[in-house]
Amino acid sequence: MKNVTRTTLSIVLLMLASAGMAATTAEPRQSMTSQGTDIPRGSVGTENATFDEYAPLRTEGTRSRKDTRSAQQKSGGVIAQSGDPNFWFYDVDLLLFADHDRDGYFTGIDLLFDVDTTYAVADVYAVLYLSYELGPWEEYAATDDFTLFGGTSDDDYIVETELVSGYPTGNYDLLIELFDAYDGTYLTSIGPEDTSELSIIPLEDSTRDAVYGDDTVVVVNSGGGSFGLLLLFGLLAIRMTLRPQAARLSK
Repeated sequence: MKNVTRTTLSIVLLMLASAGMAATTAEPRQSMTSQGTDIPRGSVGTENATFDEYAPLRTEGTRSRKDTRSAQQKSGGVIAQSGDPNFWFYDVDLLLFADHDRDGYFTGIDLLFDVDTTYAVADVYAVLYLSYELGPWEEYAATDDFTLFGGTSDDDYIVETELVSGYPTGNYDLLIELFDAYDGTYLTSIGPEDTSELSIIPLEDSTRDAVYGDDTVVVVNSGGGSFGLLLLFGLLAIRMTLRPQAARLSK
């Protein structure tokens, strides 16, 4: 009986140790992003591209706007998510690029959106989120400040992102939140509840997108550092050389 108890205890301890190890060694989310009002679509530009790293993706839990930046704004103890009726998303267009293993899951997100306002001029910025299989919203990119000019379409903004690591193969939803560049006030948002363009997006990161017919394995050091950054830029250069064809989902 004692031997059985000790064996059971040993198994439990091993399971707890494994769980703890998995929690501390989960890969961070890494990506490359280029953005602007007048940039080519269908790939991340080699100029002015930024490297972003976020905490590991949460694959469990329910989806809630409490995970977004807008929920962090409080007024009188009440979460302020009502927004400003003077701002709204007029249009959003999503293209996907880079599916080298041809499995139907893409590593590249090309997002164009047009925000209108009743004001003649307004400086804003946007924060972008992904939700994996209806899980929690996870920030994956934030724009620089940009300017809106009333209801014109000349201020369309483009954000192109290459998912490098930390994004498992699956279907994702996308959420965009808009904020005032002056004081960070939440203004408006658009997500899968508003348009099918931002729902059920087939994505995976570059480490899971092996080049079709090629057995080459790319290893990304999740520890970061200058070498890891150089490796990521090298991976981006390879992707750019392949010149992937952008694809628009039909929904």
